[in-house]
Amino acid sequence: MTAVPYLALIASVLALLLAYYFAKVVLRAEQGTELMREIGAAIREGAMAFLRREYRWVSVFVAAMFVLLLIVPIDGRPAASFAYLMGAVLSSVAGFVGMRIATAANTRTANAARQGAAKALPLAFKGGAVMGFSVAGLALLGISINYLLWVKWLGVDQAFQVVAAFGLGASSIALFARIGGGIYTKAADVGGDLVGKVEAGIPEDDPRNPATIADAVGDNVGDVAGMGADLFESYAGSIVAPVVLASLLVPVFLEGDSLAGSFGDAEGLLMYPILIGALGMIASIIGALFVRGREGRSLSGQLHTGQYVAMALTVVFAIVGTLVLFSGSPTVGEYELSAPIFLAFTIIVGLLGGWAIGFTSEYFTSEHFRPVKGIAQQSETGPATVTIEGIAQGKLSTLPAVALVVTMIGLSYLFGGLAFGEAGDVIGLYGVSLAAIGMLAVTGVIVAVDAYGPIADNAGGIAEMAELPPEVRGVTDGLDSLGNTTAAVAKGFAVGSAAVTALALFKSFSLTAGDQVFLDINDTAVTIGLFLGAMTPFIFAALTMSSVGRAAQAMIVEVRRQFAEIPGLREGEPGVKPDSRRCVDISTQAALREMLLPGGLAVVLPLVIGFIDVNALGGFLAGAVVTGFLIAIYMANSGGAWDNAKKYIEAGAHGGKGTDAHAAAVVGDTIGDPFKDTSGPAMNILIKVMTIVSLVFVPAFL
Repeated sequence: MTAVPYLALIASVLALLLAYYFAKVVLRAEQGTELMREIGAAIREGAMAFLRREYRWVSVFVAAMFVLLLIVPIDGRPAASFAYLMGAVLSSVAGFVGMRIATAANTRTANAARQGAAKALPLAFKGGAVMGFSVAGLALLGISINYLLWVKWLGVDQAFQVVAAFGLGASSIALFARIGGGIYTKAADVGGDLVGKVEAGIPEDDPRNPATIADAVGDNVGDVAGMGADLFESYAGSIVAPVVLASLLVPVFLEGDSLAGSFGDAEGLLMYPILIGALGMIASIIGALFVRGREGRSLSGQLHTGQYVAMALTVVFAIVGTLVLFSGSPTVGEYELSAPIFLAFTIIVGLLGGWAIGFTSEYFTSEHFRPVKGIAQQSETGPATVTIEGIAQGKLSTLPAVALVVTMIGLSYLFGGLAFGEAGDVIGLYGVSLAAIGMLAVTGVIVAVDAYGPIADNAGGIAEMAELPPEVRGVTDGLDSLGNTTAAVAKGFAVGSAAVTALALFKSFSLTAGDQVFLDINDTAVTIGLFLGAMTPFIFAALTMSSVGRAAQAMIVEVRRQFAEIPGLREGEPGVKPDSRRCVDISTQAALREMLLPGGLAVVLPLVIGFIDVNALGGFLAGAVVTGFLIAIYMANSGGAWDNAKKYIEAGAHGGKGTDAHAAAVVGDTIGDPFKDTSGPAMNILIKVMTIVSLVFVPAFL
C-alpha cells in the first residue's frame, strides 16, 4: 500500500519522458519554406512574449496569496503556503513547455500537410501530446510529492488541508490563464474576422489582414496554454478532492489533532485516488502510442483511437488495482470494505460519464449532426436567425449534460455505499468524488487531442499566409474542423468533472466547518447566499464577454486604419505587408488589463462572504456550482456549433464562401468566439476556485 505514491511518481516520470520524446520528434520534422519559417517564428515570438508577460502579472497575485496563506489562521500553516506555490509553479511550467512545442509544431504540421493528412495528423497530435503529458505528468508528480512530503515523511498537522492548498495553486494559474488567453485570442479573432472577412471580403488567415498573426498567436495562448492550465487544475483537483474528503469522512481520522502517523486500513482510501491517477497515466501513455496516420481512414477515428485504447485499459487497470489494494476486506473505522469492486465501478461510471458528456458535446457541435446543419440552414435568412438557433441549441444541450451528471452522481453514490455493504451518506459521497477521477483518468490523451486543434488551426493559417497550393489548405481545413469538435469534447470532460469535483470539495468544506454550518434553505443567510452564488457566473460571463468586446473593438479600429492608411495593402500589391506587431500588442495589453477584475472576483467574493457569514458562503457555493455548470455547457456548445456551421458553409453548403449565408454564419461564429473560448471554459475553473478557496480558508472564517 505504501508503494502507491512511488508508483505514481514512476508513472508521472514516464509521462514526462514521453512528452520529451514527442517533443524531439516534432522538432526533428521539416519546417517547410523560408516564408513558412518566418511566419512560424512571428507566431512563436508573440505567443511566448505574451506568456512571459502574463506570468509576470500573475506572479504578483501568487505572491500575495502566498503571504496571505502564511498570515491567516488556517490549518497547515506554513506548509500550505509552500504547497500552494508548488501547484502554481508546476502549472506554469506545464503551460510554458506545452506552448513552446505547440508553436513549433504548427509550421511542421503545415509542411507535412503537403504530403497529405496521414503525415500531418500524427505530427499535430504529438505536438498536442507534449502539452497533454506535461500537464498530467507534472500534476501527478506534484500530488505524489506533496502526499509523501507532508503526510508520510514530515507528518505535519492537518496534512490533507496542505494537500488541498496544492490544488488552490493550480487553480490560481488556471483562472488567469484561461481568462487572459481567452480574451487575447478572441479579440484578435473577432476583430480580424469582422473587418477582413465581412468588410474587406478577403479570406480567413489572409496575409493582407494585420490581425492574422495575432489570431494565430491567440490560438496558442488561449487554446493551448490556457486549456493546459485548465486541465492541470481539473486533473489535480479530481485527485485532491477525494483524498481530502476521505480524511474528513472516515471516523478514525477525527481522533486527535494530527492526521499524521499510521493510518491502518483507512490508508487505502487515501491512497486509492492516487493509485487510479497512476494507472490512468500508464493507460494514457499506451493509448497515445496508438495514434498513427493511415491513408484512407477516418481522421476522427484515427485521432480517437488513442483515447479509446486508454479508456479500455483504465477500466481493466482500475478493477485489478482495486482488488489488489483492498484485498482481505479491510475495516475502516466502523465500516468493513466487503465489496471493493464497487469502488472500481465508480471509476468506470466517471470514465463513461465523461465520454458520454463529450459525445453530447460532439453531437451539438459537429457538422455531421442536425444541430449544426440546422444553424447553417438558418443562415439563409440572415444573422438574426443564426443567432437565435445557436442560442437555442446551446441551451438545449444542457439537458443531456445534466441528465448524465445526475445519473453519474447517483450511481457513484450508490456504488460507494455498496462497497461497504451499505449505501450510507458517509461512504457514498466518497464514491461520488471518485467519479471525477474516472472522468479525468486519461487526461494525458484528452489534452493531447484538445491541443491538437489549435496546432491544426495554426497550420491552416500558415498554409494560407505562405500561399501554399489549395489542396494543402484543404488538408489543414479537414484537420482544423476535426479540432473544433475535439475541443468541444475536451470542454465537456472538463466541465463535467468540475461539477463532480466541486461537489466533493463542497462536502469537504461543510465537514471542515463542522457544527457551525447549517445549510438549511429556510435559513435567510443561506437563501441570500444562494441568490448571490447563482448570480456570480452570470456576472463573470458578462465581464469576460465585455472584455472581449472592448479588446475586439480596439482591434477593429486598428485593422481598419491599416487598410485605409497603407497603400496597396487591401489589394495585395507585392512587397506591401501589414503591421502585425501592432495587432499583437493590442491583444496582449487588452488581455492582461481585462483579466484582473473577473479573476480577482473569483477569489475575493468567497473570502468576503465567508468572513461575514459561513452559512451564507455555503449557499453561495451551492448556487454558483449549479448555474456555473449550466452556463459553461450552454456557452461552449453554442460557440462550437456556430463555428462549425460557418465551416460547413465554407466547405460548400448553402452556396459556400462569399454568399449572404456565409456572411450570416460569420456573424454567428463571431458571437460564439467568446462563448466557447473565453467565458464558457472559464466557468468550470470559477466554480472550483471559489470552492477550494472556501475549503482552505474555512478555519479562518470560523
